[in-house]
Amino acid sequence: MSDVPPELARLRSSIDNIDAALVHLLAERFKCTQQVGELKADEGMPPADPAREERQILRLRGLADESGLDPEFAEKFINFVIAEVIHHHESIAKG
Repeated sequence: MSDVPPELARLRSSIDNIDAALVHLLAERFKCTQQVGELKADEGMPPADPAREERQILRLRGLADESGLDPEFAEKFINFVIAEVIHHHESIAKG
């Protein structure tokens, strides 16, 4: 096994820390969306809210653009998250 250059090791360590933060943030997000799903089910509301989802997509595309992240990538990512949330909300609504 070859020695890893210190700069590469430092960058990899940063990536590992960022990945861990992303996982923790997603877990917190899904805790909130779980509560949203329960409230929607209690109120007889549909699992999906297309108008809100569209606003979120546009908002996150703008944030991505401001941050130097490809807005197309940001949209694909949030669409993946939204699809998972809707799936959870449908499961909650079924009881």
